[in-house]
Amino acid sequence: MFDFRPADDCPKPEAHRQLHEAADALTADEPDGVANMANIAALLWDFLPDVNWTGFYRMVEGELVLGPFMGRPACIRIPLGKGVCGVAAADAATQLVEDVHAFPGHIACDSVTNSELVVPVLRNGDVVAVIDLDSPSKARFDEEDRAGIERLAEIISDRI
Repeated sequence: MFDFRPADDCPKPEAHRQLHEAADALTADEPDGVANMANIAALLWDFLPDVNWTGFYRMVEGELVLGPFMGRPACIRIPLGKGVCGVAAADAATQLVEDVHAFPGHIACDSVTNSELVVPVLRNGDVVAVIDLDSPSKARFDEEDRAGIERLAEIISDRI
């Protein structure tokens, strides 16, 4: 049985460190990318407070396609360059958005989402997926979250 969950009063940098350790432990010896994405989505859900969606969009034939996630049903396909996820994938660059309603071309998959962090997962310089985190709170994500999730993307890049 796994019990990867930080204490409620755990400082954010320590929570990210524990998240990285848990993700590494769960994915290190598992060759199935979908299984690994599913476990990572669940870890993100447990480790990050004040989120309403955690998961993946996979790069499939030039567009993003919904992958494993935790949360309400989501948009299934996202064109490159469209919405926060599509821009992150097209630019191969993290998108930290304090207010999604002010983001040009935002795709509202869930009307309660107000902020978003999207981190591309790169393998050999190519985007293979994005990690998408949504919150009902504006400005929920910060530079510590950016750094922590970017590190997570590095850890799992050859495991998904």
